[in-house]
Amino acid sequence: MQAAATVSAPVSRPLGATARLDRLKSAPRRSGEASFFFYDAHFRNEAVKVLPGEFFVHDEDILIMTTLGSCIAACLWDRDKRIGGMNHFMLPDGGGAADSGRYGSFAMELLINEMIKRGATRSTMEAKVFGGGAVISGMNSINVGERNTTFVMDYLRTERITVVSKDVLDIYPRKVCFLPHSGKAMVKKLASANTEALVAQERAAAARPVPAGSGGGSVDLF
Repeated sequence: MQAAATVSAPVSRPLGATARLDRLKSAPRRSGEASFFFYDAHFRNEAVKVLPGEFFVHDEDILIMTTLGSCIAACLWDRDKRIGGMNHFMLPDGGGAADSGRYGSFAMELLINEMIKRGATRSTMEAKVFGGGAVISGMNSINVGERNTTFVMDYLRTERITVVSKDVLDIYPRKVCFLPHSGKAMVKKLASANTEALVAQERAAAARPVPAGSGGGSVDLF
């Protein structure tokens, strides 16, 4: 007799998840602010994906997520106000097109200024830094990941924002999750041989027109 097929029950959202997602989606967004909100079944939490050139700041523990190759994500957290945010930039600077979150100097200004607007102060901020991997074959000669890493570390040192942890350089792409209320960060190294989708994402971001100007130090693995 043939066994009956089993059907997996769909993952149900906890009460209130839809309401919070609706609130996040309907909130007004600034230029460059991440806007792709979803429910993450693995973590059972609301999440926002930060794409290249974007940033996001919040004071509740939704997941702020991104995937990095040679790009950098700086996660800043104010330990007193318990506000945090993440950016995702592709290059240290962009010459005449520097007013874009794809470039480090402007991306860091966007993130810091948004946090200050919400009550944070530089003196109580700390940083966790991710990315800068040499993930694209044949691009090691221009050291994009190394240049990005050097830039962000120098920038944070100049701003006197302490870097409490980092996972940078090497050859691996990374998936990063950040919880902005608690300051907790999680990072997962991805297979270095499977970078096609990530490279396509970074190239698509680079091809977009530039818009007009307008807790603790630990990092968990998952």
